[in-house]
Amino acid sequence: MKDNMGMYQGYSVEGSAELKVTPDNTMKDNMMNSCPSTPVMCSPIIECPQERCIHKEIIHEVPHIQPINTRIINHHIYRHTYSPSYTCTEENEVCNVNVCGPRFM
Repeated sequence: MKDNMGMYQGYSVEGSAELKVTPDNTMKDNMMNSCPSTPVMCSPIIECPQERCIHKEIIHEVPHIQPINTRIINHHIYRHTYSPSYTCTEENEVCNVNVCGPRFM
């Protein structure tokens, strides 16, 4: 495969997996004939653009305010206990029996 374009201009490129670059004889002959001792300025070769992708992590700190209220509920529980208090009363009944001797009528 012979390609006279790009950065391999004037070289023959063989293969696609491994590139073997060997100078082209026509280029060599042209350089000897046309380039005495001063360098020849060639037009720039525009290559295919390459893209670099840089991943950056930027940390944003977002403060959250969460009010917390503590409510205390006092439960008053009245437990009623009963203790008996014993009393004692005593009553006396009186019965009068009158016994009299024989009565005459």
